[in-house]
Amino acid sequence: MNTIVIGGGQAGLAATRTLLDAGLTPVLLEATDQATGSWGRYYDSLTLFSPARYSSLPGLAFGGDGDRYPHRDEVVDYLTRYARDLGRGGAEIRTGARVTAVAAGAQGSGGGFAVHLADGSTLNAPAVIAASGSFDRPHLPVLPGRDGFTGQILHAAAYTNPLPYTGRRIVVVGAGNSAVQIACELAETNTVTLATRTPIRFVDQRPLGKDLHFWFTVTGFDRLPARLVTTPPTVPVLDEGTYRQALREGRLERRPMFTRLDEGDVVWVDGSREPVDVVLLATGYQPNLDYLNGLGALDERGHPRHDRGLSTTHPGLGFLGLEWQRTPASNTLRGVGRDARYLARKLKAHLGARRFRAGVYSSGRPRW
Repeated sequence: MNTIVIGGGQAGLAATRTLLDAGLTPVLLEATDQATGSWGRYYDSLTLFSPARYSSLPGLAFGGDGDRYPHRDEVVDYLTRYARDLGRGGAEIRTGARVTAVAAGAQGSGGGFAVHLADGSTLNAPAVIAASGSFDRPHLPVLPGRDGFTGQILHAAAYTNPLPYTGRRIVVVGAGNSAVQIACELAETNTVTLATRTPIRFVDQRPLGKDLHFWFTVTGFDRLPARLVTTPPTVPVLDEGTYRQALREGRLERRPMFTRLDEGDVVWVDGSREPVDVVLLATGYQPNLDYLNGLGALDERGHPRHDRGLSTTHPGLGFLGLEWQRTPASNTLRGVGRDARYLARKLKAHLGARRFRAGVYSSGRPRW
């Protein structure tokens, strides 16, 4: 073992595959009992915004009709097959292995990193990839009056389906794809308002008869270097017309973000107020990297200090699956594989240089 991968979702699985392809010996640590990441915990109706042909990890096609938009459960099945194939190919995948902390390894043990697990055990390796995603760290914006609100507040991470909310007055906060998809679903049996700080920006899903991801590929947008973009743009809502039609017909309402909550009411920017049963926050996620808090590899917001996924504070530490890590597609099934290959190359070079410095080379060639 020369690399530990933390997290068994799409990023961790892609990392393990590309490390194996680079001739390294990774161990994948997944906290749950299944290496499929958070996909099985997303809301029931979730579908990918990219067609199947653009939604594969390195070495295994998604399969089936390449133009369809796979359902959440199809993604879980795909990742299950991917993990099984990795195991058959010699990868070591440990489920039920929750990482609690990563520390700098003792000099006497060769340095590198000491990875501490919830069961009290410790693994040591010269390289670590943090690929634990963000689902377990939802972003919760400040809502004035929240503490005294008598209705229900939940994040989209806790939303499963509309059945528990039938007949309720609901405000969904957010202007992204998930916010609009969930709001439209809830609006079938509820009165729903989308509260957003800016107008929702829609983009046609299939311009000129081709899915938008086709154009992302042929134009090179999916490979645009993130370092050229000072402020990553807000991701637009991809729509074939369904969502915009719901807004036009009044089945779903959009209003500017409310100013505060007041007991059982929301107070809108015009000063009006109305009773609300549920406020659902579709406000995104933050990197889930608490196990690195003691290492000094994160900034004051808990975000990694990195350059294209390589730690700028700790050689041998990599990150995978971050938004705009290297390109606009970094945190997607279609793009994470490219970042994984880049990290595998860089970590292999790091390990080679590390062994050279330690005197492991005898004739210009590594023994591992």
